[in-house]
Amino acid sequence: MSTVRSVLRNRALLALMVGHFVNDMFASVLPILYPIVKTKWDISNADVGFLTLAYTTTGSLLQPVFGHLTDRWQNRWLAPLFLTWSAVWISSYGLANSYWMLFIFAAMAGLGSGAYHPLGATAASRVSDPRARNTALSLYTVGGTSGYALGPIIAVAVFSWYGARGTLLFLIPGVIGVTLLASQMGQVMRSSAQKRAGQRLEATAPIPYRSLAKVIGVVMLRSWSFLALVQFIPIWYDDLGFGRALYGPLMTVMILAGVSGTLMGGALADRVGGRRVIIVSQLICAPALLVFVHFPGAVIAFTFGALFGVLSDSSLSVTLSAAQRLLPGRTGIASGVILGLGFITGGIGVPITGAIADRAGVETALMSLSLLCLGAALLAWTTDGRLYRTEAPVDDTGSGLGPELAGGGAS
Repeated sequence: MSTVRSVLRNRALLALMVGHFVNDMFASVLPILYPIVKTKWDISNADVGFLTLAYTTTGSLLQPVFGHLTDRWQNRWLAPLFLTWSAVWISSYGLANSYWMLFIFAAMAGLGSGAYHPLGATAASRVSDPRARNTALSLYTVGGTSGYALGPIIAVAVFSWYGARGTLLFLIPGVIGVTLLASQMGQVMRSSAQKRAGQRLEATAPIPYRSLAKVIGVVMLRSWSFLALVQFIPIWYDDLGFGRALYGPLMTVMILAGVSGTLMGGALADRVGGRRVIIVSQLICAPALLVFVHFPGAVIAFTFGALFGVLSDSSLSVTLSAAQRLLPGRTGIASGVILGLGFITGGIGVPITGAIADRAGVETALMSLSLLCLGAALLAWTTDGRLYRTEAPVDDTGSGLGPELAGGGAS
């Protein structure tokens, strides 16, 4: 608890957490808009999936690039600039007068989100005390997840009062986040300058591609199952006759459950090992998802939706930490790979799930996501357990692996 309090006294980290909160809150606005535009423009579930793909692709595919640039070059105005970019495009959603215009707006908004993620995660690592880095990264991650969780409730309220054009109100949290970031990025730059010199030597180590690919694979399957479920809940429950008053809070509960899952998963990983956390959580995710889908309704939905959220996100910080340990001195690239390439499959998977929904029904499409959970558990089972251990000393770059793993010799 004292470690958490010491971390929370770090103003620069708190500013980055607020920026992460606002950035990820923006990401959950689009799904609440889907029932409105689906009826307005008479588009299919697959078309809806491609809107999600537009948002996730532009940011996710470029996140490793942004991460590489973050490792090599930083400027105090980049984070505020990227958040400003996202706020402008998100607020423009309600002004779109066609499907393709909204598609372009979503793609532009995703670009800003993708740019912020590796920069924010790298900055959070650099401004944190090395002895409390795991705690700091967990709290930074929770900041974003909390924003993603509260976004649906805020969006439901905004659209209920003002309609689709209410997206203009999202400029307000954007201004708040940008202001806080601008006030603290000077401290971030000073901390970064002190640590980057020691990281340059670490960055020359060979990349363990095989181990890294397995970590990315787990993130891909996990993100596909979670993102597809969350994206289609508004449409599915709208088709079933439920209103926004149910599916908006339901999405929030699921994502907030993921917040607690992230914190619980990180603590459990320190005790029983990260691989066990991933395997067990994903194995239980499959039946939880099946019950959630097969028995729609308030009680089952909130109970098993929350359970699914806890289990799905319990390995989020575990995989991010593992990637940073595999790439010492390249925290920006590691963060970009996990938060970018790892999650792009979620975006690609949504239109695939949407196409299945158009042919076999939404319920069948969502139930098929349980196979992805089982696949993630199987892939984690084939990964060397040492990759997820934290008992080894951790240096200032976040690396604590032995040379055999750091160099890719064991996977």
